[in-house]
Amino acid sequence: MSLAVVGVAFPNADGSNRQFEIMLCHAGEMVRLVPEPTNKKDRHAIAVFSTRGVQIGYVNAERAPRVGALLASYDAQAVFQRVADFGAWIRVSFDGQAPALTDAMLVEPEEPDIAPPDPEPDFYPDEIWPDD
Repeated sequence: MSLAVVGVAFPNADGSNRQFEIMLCHAGEMVRLVPEPTNKKDRHAIAVFSTRGVQIGYVNAERAPRVGALLASYDAQAVFQRVADFGAWIRVSFDGQAPALTDAMLVEPEEPDIAPPDPEPDFYPDEIWPDD
């Protein structure tokens, strides 16, 4: 399962910089998931730490409750996947084995070449009035 790591713009309590730590991480490097049931903002919060013990962010809040339940029931392993615009991606396996990364997981998907629709087209059709 690939999970988004968010909250990277906030400083850590010890003053370390999450974004800087993310830049030090490389694909396949182990990361640690730490549930924070006493977190004041979200009791389901799951902090993500690098191998150097520096927090790089949190598992996305939408996924955190499910991931927390899986962490409590299974032997999870997690690795750094890649840097993203919003923070980072990690890959988690709940079968006790290190997650596998494919080449496709290590790059940002390309945007499709389809142009978005014009929000204000230059053509406005005439109204069709009912016949009297």
